[in-house]
Amino acid sequence: MTEQRCERILGLNQMNGFPTVFRGTKGRATKLCSFYYQIYGGTISNPGPRKSLPKLLYTRLLLYLPEFIWAVVGAVWVSDSSMHCEKTVMNVVFGTVVASWIIIIFTIIGVIIVFDPLGGKKTIYLTDGVNRNLESSQSGQLLYNVKNTATRVWEKRIRLLCCCIVQDDDHRVAFTSIAELFRAYFSDTDLVPSDIAAGLTLLHQEQDKMESCPKEPEEVLCHSPSSPVTDDLDIELENAAHYMQFAAAAYGWPYYVYTNPFTALCKLNGDCCGNRPTDSDITGSDRHNFHFGSILKITGLQYRDFIHISFHNKIYEIPFFVALDHKKEAIVVAVRGTLSFEDILTDLSADCEDLTLEDVLENGFVHKGITQAANYIYRKLINDGILNQAFTIAPEYKLVIVGHSLGGGTASILAIMLRNSFPTLKCYAFSPPGGLLSKSLADYTKHFIVSVIVGKDLVARLSMPNMEDLKRRIVRIVANCNRPKYQILLHGCWYEVFGGDPDNFPTELDGRNQDDLTQPLLAEESLMVHRSPSYNALEDESHLNSPPQYPHLYLPGKIIHIVEESSSRRLCSSDIKYTASWSKETVFSSILISPKMITDHMPDVVLKALNSLAQEQGACISCQTRDFNTNIV
Repeated sequence: MTEQRCERILGLNQMNGFPTVFRGTKGRATKLCSFYYQIYGGTISNPGPRKSLPKLLYTRLLLYLPEFIWAVVGAVWVSDSSMHCEKTVMNVVFGTVVASWIIIIFTIIGVIIVFDPLGGKKTIYLTDGVNRNLESSQSGQLLYNVKNTATRVWEKRIRLLCCCIVQDDDHRVAFTSIAELFRAYFSDTDLVPSDIAAGLTLLHQEQDKMESCPKEPEEVLCHSPSSPVTDDLDIELENAAHYMQFAAAAYGWPYYVYTNPFTALCKLNGDCCGNRPTDSDITGSDRHNFHFGSILKITGLQYRDFIHISFHNKIYEIPFFVALDHKKEAIVVAVRGTLSFEDILTDLSADCEDLTLEDVLENGFVHKGITQAANYIYRKLINDGILNQAFTIAPEYKLVIVGHSLGGGTASILAIMLRNSFPTLKCYAFSPPGGLLSKSLADYTKHFIVSVIVGKDLVARLSMPNMEDLKRRIVRIVANCNRPKYQILLHGCWYEVFGGDPDNFPTELDGRNQDDLTQPLLAEESLMVHRSPSYNALEDESHLNSPPQYPHLYLPGKIIHIVEESSSRRLCSSDIKYTASWSKETVFSSILISPKMITDHMPDVVLKALNSLAQEQGACISCQTRDFNTNIV
């Protein structure tokens, strides 16, 4: 059976998919292929040795019915007070019943998350017209039905995850849009969550090995902005450290409690009640005044410095506040980042829409969900007269818009909308989403927007082209690793927790020349239900002239990239030294796998890095001043 399979594969993919050792006569290649499958059977891309496993799983699933009945009987028996047994026996039975229910619950959750209701229907997704004839209305209708079914499956999953929020028409539209996005992204792969986990840990180890190699000059961060407006880096870092406090304050009490876990509640309970502005200044619910009290604590402002505060939160409608910053003589609009299910839905509404600005540029593409959030705040600021009120109080102040994460992306698009009305406007976007603006808009914003990115921040690299690239890399490295999945996961867990040297797993990529690496291997195609858009550009010239499935979107403005230079590994010390430099948007064109890809995005980490750089800069200025005075004397 294995030899017949190899002959079929070699007939279809001769000289294109196997390492160089398989090239030669067909008979010798078939024998080597058979030996290959016997040695490396049971890998992720070769499920043959596990072909009987689905039957065992379905049989085991049927056994959960009597287990469920016994768990119910056990719960009733334990709760019956008329039963008189020894305390030890009762404790053992009680522990057994609890363990049974935990296992049942986790099994149900796992089945809901992992089970694919489409099953074999995915095989309908094939390349354009090669193996199917869509000219027939029957085939076209069948493909349409399968796509609709896949979209409904994802929509049900999203509704289940968001079951705790009130759902209206906006939510239903967002659910459908996000479901279409997930269906299009996952429709061409045959990967399960454990395959993805194995791929991520392999990519992390491969990435660590590459980072130890010397970089090419093009890969090193540039040290001067490409924008004609060449602001001094030190000044921008000092401003960013100041305005990051406003961006962090927009999160309200969750951020304040997170950064002050032992004292926050006591301070808020003692100070909030006496410092509440009039009700007309606040929109939305702020029970016990915790949000506003936290904003006061973080920013250090007085309650009379706030023009407007909105805690209202729905999909495409995110909280923000407007305040007077007397230290910098600025009217600050701070937009909150992701903190609720509604915010997540806004993030995931990642379709593109046009943003055309008169007398500036045309056909600029932007992130749909974030643009709608910016439109909501724009209407509030202009139509409700909030900015007019602020400039009436402080007409000589400048306008500054800030935000972190989702707030950073919203602040950037809001700044673009307000730019014509407020030419001196400035925007600081901290850790904004990567898939935000088209190239023309991103270049335009370099005159008035500064983005701040820390380390290997995942969100700053999130875009649909980058996600497609990540999927391609996962498929490639997983399919061509010749080790069983359990070995990859066990070593990966050890490596992520305890560190050590990256494992040098053998792969089919070893020994292949550069030309061969441009085409997918056989094992890769076994995990691709149809040719991914990641490979379409590699197939032939006709695809090179076709528009990409996902347009490239970029970070806004000039980019300051803060990198952790060195850190103390002592248990009693957490000293970290940072370096900052201007960077190009191309540095963020690939998702980096790292344990810090999430923590580098957190607002407290961004604020800590900026404060560290600002303090270091202040210390250097003091040293230079002291040395200068000494030389004069």
